[in-house]
Amino acid sequence: MKPAGPWRALGLAGLGLLLGGCAFWGREPPATAGALDLERYQGTWYEQARLPVPFQSRCLQSEAHYRLLPSGGLAVLNRCRTAAGEWLEASGTASPLDRGRTDRLWVRFHNVFGYGFPVLAEGDYWVLYVDPDYRLALVGSPDREFLWILSRETTIAPQERERLLRLARERGYDLELLIWRPEDEEPSVVAP
Repeated sequence: MKPAGPWRALGLAGLGLLLGGCAFWGREPPATAGALDLERYQGTWYEQARLPVPFQSRCLQSEAHYRLLPSGGLAVLNRCRTAAGEWLEASGTASPLDRGRTDRLWVRFHNVFGYGFPVLAEGDYWVLYVDPDYRLALVGSPDREFLWILSRETTIAPQERERLLRLARERGYDLELLIWRPEDEEPSVVAP
């Protein structure tokens, strides 16, 4: 039997990517929060849990600071504390993907926690759920690769945690690899 040449292997790899892409695009995107009041959404959010993200691999505790811009988007300052106690920052902007639709945002970072990979510097930021008091939020990507559970406090009550996990499952996210926030040693205050 003749071994497969490089062109055949490349063709099979391309077919695999095509079929994998069809599987994603054949899925209905997750439901989002609907009309989101960005003025109420601005402020500080503490990450309670996330699915693994390469640019947050060194982060133990993360927080996001949003400030409403005159353009209708948000200024974004993400911070995270490493195991060594160092704070890393990433700043950028979030803009609505579609006019009049504020729950589906496109985020662009100028830097990503000290890494210089442009491919990681922008992406979808879909607000899947926010409670009526804007105290809890569930954020993800439409391909369901990324997910964040956010709250205005550094801790979250068990019943709130379970409600957000249920909502994430209902929207099709696999929660097996969730990374949970360890307790804060001391909360920080930062303005974006």
